[in-house]
Amino acid sequence: MHKAVYHARYFLRTSIGGMRGSPVTCFVSMLTIGVTLLLIGVFLLFLQNMHSVLDRFGESLSIRVFLNDAVSSEEIARFRQRFASIEGVSKLQFVSKEEALQRFQGRVGMEADLLEGLGENPLPASFELQVEPAWRTRENLRELAGEIEGIPGIDEVSYGGQWAEAYARFINLAQGVSAALGGVLIFSALLIVANTIQLAIYARRDELEILSLVGASRMFANTPFLLEGMVQGLMGGLIALGLLYTAFLSLVPRFGGGWTFLLGNVPPRFLSGEVGLDLVLGGALLGFAGSALALATRKRA
Repeated sequence: MHKAVYHARYFLRTSIGGMRGSPVTCFVSMLTIGVTLLLIGVFLLFLQNMHSVLDRFGESLSIRVFLNDAVSSEEIARFRQRFASIEGVSKLQFVSKEEALQRFQGRVGMEADLLEGLGENPLPASFELQVEPAWRTRENLRELAGEIEGIPGIDEVSYGGQWAEAYARFINLAQGVSAALGGVLIFSALLIVANTIQLAIYARRDELEILSLVGASRMFANTPFLLEGMVQGLMGGLIALGLLYTAFLSLVPRFGGGWTFLLGNVPPRFLSGEVGLDLVLGGALLGFAGSALALATRKRA
């Protein structure tokens, strides 16, 4: 136990000493990791809020069944029973012609006076069918709509699956672009960290030779450098998270209204605690990987 504590103190002291001995290269390494993770964090923040829009849209996703004007009240009652028995339908609501007109007038506001010249209500009665979460996909909605289309007395069946599918494809494309750019940025940061650790190895080559002569294992000699890379990566992750949060707090009050409008009345949200922690730990992992790459290169040399 005493030996393990001694080794831990030695590794920590050596790592801190190495970073103090080359503050410029250490700062460049932390800053590189910080900028890399900051850009990745921006993409994650964007995608998280885009997913919020899709989730909100999915909650309100419904099938609208427009009825023929000649449908009787008895047929409407039969439609109600038939639609309620369809698998995947969780809730349904009948909207009469009068209610449809009132809704339309409420949406157009002052322009509703234009409807007075029509003489009669041109809007059809309809049923709004809310679907269960498991059925909120384009394929399932198409299947449900197919069960309803063609029934006598029904003029049209519509649903928002096309929009949801297009929006989901856009998110997938954004995720692909983010992954590609993130990979390039991570690879660049990895090389910079590796070069930084290589400089530290070169500066302490005499110390490493002494450790080798006294019988120290390669793992014992490499551990301070691995720890040094992890600390640099951890600090870079904290820098990225802090800058991202500061930018979020400063920009949301200025542009939050427009962003909320674009998100469909969904207020913008910062990264969840879990994602923020992953970002910081990702920095530590990136620093560790860069150090391991530098040490592997030294081993081959």
